[in-house]
Amino acid sequence: MEFRGVALTYPGPPPVEALKPCELIVHRGEFVTIVGPSGSGKSTFLNVAGLLDSPTAGHYLLDGIDTAGLPDRDRTALRGRRIGFVFQSFHLLPHRSALENVALAMLYTSVPRAERLTRAREALEQVGLSHRETAVPGRLSGGERQRVAIARALVGRPSLLLCDEPTGNLDSANAASVLTLLDELHAAGMTVMVITHDTEVAARGRRTVTVRDGLLREQVAA
Repeated sequence: MEFRGVALTYPGPPPVEALKPCELIVHRGEFVTIVGPSGSGKSTFLNVAGLLDSPTAGHYLLDGIDTAGLPDRDRTALRGRRIGFVFQSFHLLPHRSALENVALAMLYTSVPRAERLTRAREALEQVGLSHRETAVPGRLSGGERQRVAIARALVGRPSLLLCDEPTGNLDSANAASVLTLLDELHAAGMTVMVITHDTEVAARGRRTVTVRDGLLREQVAA
């Protein structure tokens, strides 16, 4: 992904410059963390990077595709094909099994039902939860629920895994387990971006970018 002078200003009055013009390149297979305090612009960055909001200035390229001028329908389709989302809240359907929750991510695609189930099983195996595919969320630990959410993000075979505070609702043991999984996915070639306010989580990235007052700044290792 590449930001070329990307900025987002919300209309007023008065206008709010939530994300100031910024440059950022994330190469395929990188693990980048985005860190900053509440109100710094992290959510705005997430919305733009995840194709949920359009920038008001600049160009955002995803897999070489300039998204700035795409109509909403094409942006939605691109987001569905190229980006897997993992959120702080797991957003799992409580009365559906782990397998069903993962497979439902492909419900509005052209993938046939039998293949959806096969790919859902493969995604659960990828996150180490093959043995829990019939369990409903209420019978899973917090760490297991987040792993199901990660499997759901992976099942569409995205080029970018975008994680927003993925350990925010977890105790330290489950958080460590999820971060280890993200390390493993990165080692296997996945491009991972984690947005967090936790400096310990941020340290897991191979690169860290700070957001403060709507400005992006890359941290340079000492």
